[in-house]
Amino acid sequence: MSTAPETTIFATMTALAQETGAINLGQGFPDEDGPPEVVEAAVAALRSGSANQYAPLAGVPALVDAVRDHQRRRYGLEPEDVQVTFGATEALAAAMLGLLRPGDEVVALEPVYDSYAAIATMAGATLRRVALHPPRWRLDADELRAAVGPRTRVLLLNSPHNPTGRVLDRGELEAVAGVCREHDLVAVTDEVYEHLVFDGEHVPLATLDGMAERTLAISSVGKTYSFTGWKVGWCSGPAELVAAVRGAKQFLSFSGGTPLQHAAAAALALGDEVPARLVEQLRARRDRLAAGLHEAGFGVLPCEGTYFLTADAAPLGHDDARELCLRLPREAGVVAIPVAAFVADPAGETRALLRFAFCKREPVLAEAVERLAAWAGR
Repeated sequence: MSTAPETTIFATMTALAQETGAINLGQGFPDEDGPPEVVEAAVAALRSGSANQYAPLAGVPALVDAVRDHQRRRYGLEPEDVQVTFGATEALAAAMLGLLRPGDEVVALEPVYDSYAAIATMAGATLRRVALHPPRWRLDADELRAAVGPRTRVLLLNSPHNPTGRVLDRGELEAVAGVCREHDLVAVTDEVYEHLVFDGEHVPLATLDGMAERTLAISSVGKTYSFTGWKVGWCSGPAELVAAVRGAKQFLSFSGGTPLQHAAAAALALGDEVPARLVEQLRARRDRLAAGLHEAGFGVLPCEGTYFLTADAAPLGHDDARELCLRLPREAGVVAIPVAAFVADPAGETRALLRFAFCKREPVLAEAVERLAAWAGR
C-alpha cells in the first residue's frame, strides 16, 4: 500500500496550523522542555571539546551503558547488545532493513504508526495488519494468528500504542508471545511511550517466557524526557538481532548527535522520578482534554498511555474525520489528525475518529477546549 495519503495529511495539517494560527493538537511533541539538568549536560558536552565528532557506531559508551542499566533496573532484562540510533524511527527502519528480505511479511497492529508501512516497503516486505477495534482497542488473538503466514518473519508490536493510547495487557501480550514462539518470529517492539502509562502497566514483551532471545526492544529519550527534537533512540536485545540493525544503520546515518547522546545518558541516570512526575502532569492534561471534548459533544475513547486521546465526531453529526480535520483549523482554530490516516481502509470503523495530542501546557489545552466548545455550539 502506498503511504502517500498519510504523508499528505500530516504535512497538510502542519501547514494549516501555520497558515491559520490554529492550536496544533495534531503533532505529538510537548511545548515545554524536559529537565534543565539534561539540557545543561548537552551544553557541557558541546563545550567539552571532545564530544563534537563522530560517536562510535554502536553509540557513546556512557549511553550504551545507561540503556543496559535501564533495562536491568526497570525490567530485569540483560540485553546482550545495544545500538544507539537517530531516534526510534531510525531504529525501526534499520531493524526492518536488517531483518527482512524481499518477499517477507511483517505483522503490525492497526492503526499503525505512519512510518511502519513505508519502512516495510523499503525493505521489500509486505505489511500485514491486525486491527485493534474501537472503542476498547483490544487485540483479538484469533485475528493475530490469522495474519501470520509462511512468509511472516517479524512481528512489529507497538505498546503503549500510537495513535490509540492503548496499553496491551498481559493476556494480550501472552497471545503475541505464543504466536512468536509457535512461528519462530522475531519481535520488534516499539516502546517509546514505555514510561507514559496512566492506567494499567507496561509489560515489555521481552520479559515473557522465551521472548528475550527473539525480541528487539526499541525506545528513545524523546518521549520520556520531553526532548523529541533530539532524535536519540536505541535498540537492545540479542547480539544477533542488534547486529542486523547495526549492519543497516552504518549505511544510513552511521553515527552522530554525539553531545546529545551524552545528555541522553545523563537523562537516564536521573532515575524514575522525572518520568513519574511527567506521567502525573500528562494524566491531568488527558483528563482535562477528555472532559472538554465530552462537553463539546464528542465521544471520547479510553486512553491508557502515550500523548494521544481519540475522539468520535459522529455524535456531532460528522462521520468523516478526515474532512472535519481539514475544516477545524479555520472553523475552530484547532488542529487534530484523523485516525483514518493510520489505517488501510479510511472508510472503515475509524472513519469518524480524530486523534488529539494532550502533551501541551495547561493554558494551551484550556484554550483549545474553549475553541472546540464554541465551534460545537455554533
